Amino acid sequence: MHTYEEDGPAVVVDAAALARVGTALADESRRRLLLALLAAPAYPSELAERLGLTRGNVSNHLSRLRDCGLVRAVAVGRRVRYEPADPKLAHALADLAALLPPAGRDGGEANRNRAIGDADDAAIPAGVLRG
Repeated sequence: MHTYEEDGPAVVVDAAALARVGTALADESRRRLLLALLAAPAYPSELAERLGLTRGNVSNHLSRLRDCGLVRAVAVGRRVRYEPADPKLAHALADLAALLPPAGRDGGEANRNRAIGDADDAAIPAGVLRG
C-alpha cells in the first residue's frame, strides 16, 4: 500500500491491485469483453458470438477478469451472466484513459503502451457513464 497526499485527503493506492488490473487489461480480448460488459451484462455464449471468440476463450478471459475483481458472475437460473463488479468501473476506466495522451501523439509511445484498447474498441460504450 502506498499513501499519497496532495491538497486534499490522503489517497491510498494498493500496488498489488494495480498489478492485477494491469495484467487483466493487457490482453485485447479481455479489454473487449470488459467494454462489452460495461455496455450491458451478458452471458458467455452471447459474448463469444458478438466478439467472434470461442466459448472456451471467453470463459478463460472472464475467469481472469473475475479473479482480479473487475467483473462478477451472477447466477440466473442454471446459467451464469457476467457484469461489471462495481458500477463505478466505467468511470474509473474513463478517468484513467483520459489521463493518457491520445495514441500516436507522443512519438509512438502510446501506440506501444495502450492501457485500454484499440481505437475501434477503446471507448467506453455510450450511455454507460451516467451522473
